[in-house]
Amino acid sequence: MKNERPYQICAKTIMDTSDPNIIFDENGVSDYYHNFQNVILPNWHTDKKGHEELMIMAEKIKKEGKGKDFDCIIGLSGGLDSSYVAYVAKEIMGLRPLLFHVDAGWNTDKAVGNIEKLCNGLGLDLYTDVINWEEMKDLQVAFLKSQIADQDLPQDYAFFSGLYRFAKKNKIKYVLTGGNFSTECCREPEEWGGFPGIDTMLVKDIHSKFGKRPLKTFPLVDILSYKIYYRYVLGMQVFKPLNLIPYVKKDVENLLVEKFGWEPFQHKHHESRFTRFYEDYWLPRKFGFQKRRAHFSSLILTGQMTREEAMDRVSRPELTDEFLKKEFDYVAEKLDLTSNELQEIFEGTNKTFHDYKNKIKLIRLGAKAMSVLGLEKRLFR
Repeated sequence: MKNERPYQICAKTIMDTSDPNIIFDENGVSDYYHNFQNVILPNWHTDKKGHEELMIMAEKIKKEGKGKDFDCIIGLSGGLDSSYVAYVAKEIMGLRPLLFHVDAGWNTDKAVGNIEKLCNGLGLDLYTDVINWEEMKDLQVAFLKSQIADQDLPQDYAFFSGLYRFAKKNKIKYVLTGGNFSTECCREPEEWGGFPGIDTMLVKDIHSKFGKRPLKTFPLVDILSYKIYYRYVLGMQVFKPLNLIPYVKKDVENLLVEKFGWEPFQHKHHESRFTRFYEDYWLPRKFGFQKRRAHFSSLILTGQMTREEAMDRVSRPELTDEFLKKEFDYVAEKLDLTSNELQEIFEGTNKTFHDYKNKIKLIRLGAKAMSVLGLEKRLFR
C-alpha cells in the first residue's frame, strides 16, 4: 500500500513520513521527539540513582544465583550493545554471567573475533548454540519469497528463542540484554520490518507456503510464551543494565577497544552479514525504508550526533555499490540460489505481514498494556 501523505521530515530528528503513522505538531516536530522528551527522559536515570538501582539488582541476582554455575545469561553477538552488557555485568555488577551465542550462519569475522576477545578478557564461559543450517536456510528463503519487509525475523527468532529455550532448560532466571535508550530510544516502526516479537503463527504460515523442509530443531518460542509463561509462571526476568549507567557510543567503543582489542563496526547490526545486507541493500532498495533513520534519530535525541551529521550520512549509502553487489552474490550463493533467482525475488511484488496469518492484534494489545503500565516507554507502532 502506497503512502499517500505529502513528504515531511521531523524538525528535530530525521524520522519522516516513510513511517506512515508519524505525527507532527504545528512546528513540524514529530511524536518521536515528544515521546523522548516527555516519557523517556523523565524516567531515565543514568546518574547516582540509576547506579544504586543497578547495584540493588546486582545483589538480588547474586543472592538468587548462589550455588549455581551462573547467576544470569547474556546473549552475545559481538556487536556493541551486547559486548558492553557483558563488561558491565562482570566488571561493574560483579555477576557470573554465562555468555550465550547463537550461530545462525551469518557471523562476520569481526564479530567472531570480538566474542573471543571478550570471553578471554573477562574470563567468562561461552556457550554457542549452532542452528541447523539447512533449516535456517530454508526458513530464510521462505521469508524472502513471502515478499514481506521483515527479512531479519528468522535470525531474530533463532537468537531470542535459542536464548530463552536454553535459559528455561537450565533454570537461569535472569536474562541481561543490551536493549537501551541511548542508541535505541527511537524504535523502528512495524512497516520498516520491525515486527514486534516472535509470532509463531506468522512464521508457520509463511513456512507452510514457501518452505521445503520441516523445522525439526529450529528454536521457536512464541512471544506469548516468553512474555507471560516464562515471566509469570517460571519467574524469568529480562533486565537492561545499560539504561541505568552512562552509555555514550563512542566512549564505550573506545573502552572496549582499549581493554580487549575489540573492533568497532561501521554501523549498528553490521556484526551479521545478512543483517548488514538486508538493512543496507534489500530494505532501502526494495521497500524504500532506511533503518538508519531510527538509529541516527536515537543518537540525535541523546546528544551523540547532530541532525546535520545524520542528514548527511543518510543521504548516501553506508556501503559502496561494488561491495553490496558482491554481498548480493554471496547471500544468493549461501542460500543456494542463483543471483538471478535472488534478483527475481527482489523484483517481485512487495507484501506485508498482513498478507499472512499473524497475532499482531494480540501483540499490540500486549504492547499497549506495557505502555500503560510504564514497562515500554518507546513509541510502539
